[in-house]
Order: sequence, then structure tokens, then C-alpha cells
Amino acid sequence: MTLGIVAGLCTTISLVPQIIKTYRTRHTEDLSLGMFCLLAAGVAMWCVYGVLINALPVIIANAITFVLAVYLIIMKLKYK
Repeated sequence: MTLGIVAGLCTTISLVPQIIKTYRTRHTEDLSLGMFCLLAAGVAMWCVYGVLINALPVIIANAITFVLAVYLIIMKLKYK
């Protein structure tokens, strides 16, 4: 269980440095819209899977990652 929590924390917070950099610079040219859309779709499916197996850590980690990925998508579209 500890391994799953640590893994969830690592993958979830991995987007935070990119969000901070993008927020500060408003530079999104180098961000891949396709990659972040696929990431958002994938973590949304992990959320559904977490609900189906009743695994709260899976749901929480992926729900937060989904929000962060969508935020980057919004910034990518806003700061073209």
C-alpha cells in the first residue's frame, strides 16, 4: 500500500513544476497538446477504474492528476 501511495504522489506532483513554469512564463509553444489530452483521458479512465474496484488512493491520485492535466491543456489553448 505504501508503494502505491508513493507512486501516486510522484505521478500526481510530477505536473506541478510544469504548471508553475507555464503559469510564470505564459509560454506554451513547447507543450504537446496531444500528450496532455491523452494523459487526461488516461487518468480519467484510471479514476473510473478506481471507482469500479473501490480504491480510494487510485481515485484521488488520478483525479488530482486529471485536474492538473486539464489546467495545462487550458493554459496551452489560452496562451497560444
